[in-house]
Amino acid sequence: MTKSTKNIIITFIIGCIVFVIGNLLSGGFDFKNVNDFLVDFGFYQLYAFVLGYSNMFFFDYMETRPWKKKSSIKRIVIGILGATLITLIGLFVLRASTYIVYGGTFSQFIENEKFKHYQFGLLVTLVIVVIFHFVYFYNRYQQNRIKEQKVIAGTASAKFDALKNQLDPHFLFNSLNVLTSLIEENPVSAQKFTTSLSKVYRYVLEQKNKELVTVNEELQFAKTYMSLLKMRFEDSIVFSMPEQAINPEAKVVPLSLQLLLENAVKHNMVTSSKPLTIKIYENQGNLVVENNLQPKQIVKKSSGVGLSNIKQRYGLLTNKKVNINKEANRFAVAIPMLTKKISVMRTEQTTSKLDDSYVRALNYVDELKGFYYSLISYCLVIPFLILINYKTSWDFQWFWFPMFGWGIGLTIQAFKVFVNDGPLGRSWEKRKMEEFMNDDKNNWD
Repeated sequence: MTKSTKNIIITFIIGCIVFVIGNLLSGGFDFKNVNDFLVDFGFYQLYAFVLGYSNMFFFDYMETRPWKKKSSIKRIVIGILGATLITLIGLFVLRASTYIVYGGTFSQFIENEKFKHYQFGLLVTLVIVVIFHFVYFYNRYQQNRIKEQKVIAGTASAKFDALKNQLDPHFLFNSLNVLTSLIEENPVSAQKFTTSLSKVYRYVLEQKNKELVTVNEELQFAKTYMSLLKMRFEDSIVFSMPEQAINPEAKVVPLSLQLLLENAVKHNMVTSSKPLTIKIYENQGNLVVENNLQPKQIVKKSSGVGLSNIKQRYGLLTNKKVNINKEANRFAVAIPMLTKKISVMRTEQTTSKLDDSYVRALNYVDELKGFYYSLISYCLVIPFLILINYKTSWDFQWFWFPMFGWGIGLTIQAFKVFVNDGPLGRSWEKRKMEEFMNDDKNNWD
């Protein structure tokens, strides 16, 4: 369903609801014939369509504005004021057009126009706008919670993969072989090699719990890492990089350079006759790792863990993409340098505490808030319905039906939230899930 179709359906439903409420408040459905009913219904739909669509367009425009996190009150005030102004203008244009179509003049319309003609339409619009903002901010809150849980689960998974794959066992094996040979041939170089190797692993341990590190830290680590490769391959590797970032506040995901440098060495020939040239530089807000492409004739099948790991971690933190550019004799990967502060909603320590009890507590809080929202809505809507019933046709007290039906649902919801045992209680869902899990386990056994 397209957005336009969805908006048309929403405006039609709003028009029907306002038509019912408007006629109830004005003394009931007193139509002489079907034609009068259709004309009145058509006018309500026309007003709902014009006012609804104009306010939806304004709301969509508000969505495109770069609101800050702490500007929710400002956004609500501007939204309500803007909706009020749009509604008044829309009502004025519709009323003036209707008056002129039925044979009047614009000057006559202005003379007879009073503010009370706008009160009902303005009241309905404000109620809808308030409800719309409530639903909008509640949905945004829920989306942020979903995103939070996604960050928690995804970051933990990404970090696990990063720690598992950031230092290829082959690299460690080859480094120890190089160290063995250096100890016999050049003890001084062996000492330097050991120092650099310890710095590499120290950096890994220090950064493993961080979401981002500064570009300068990552460049310094890359320089240390490349010193290991230079000791191993000597002049077969040509390496260049800036001493520091242009923006000292710029950040990247940790160990991304190490994975990219390791991939370059893993998949290309590194010989004195065909040296591997690796360059690290900044370009349009990205940190680029580029090397000349000279693929090995026989290379082990790549799992793609390095690049996918980097892309996954960036995907959890930003909408900016990791760009890969492969040409005939050149291969480059550009990783975004993030300059805005990224607030990670859970630390690794919190993630480790996210056990079954914590999840159940989060779900219970959500259910509790849902119950209170329902209770507040019940306390606001039912008196309003009673008022409408009293003003229109008190002889037939129809308000008991929604009050009783909604009350049953509210009672069931309260039972589920506040009662532990019994059918549909809080413990009931947990027990049923455990039963299904045990049955499934027995089937697999």
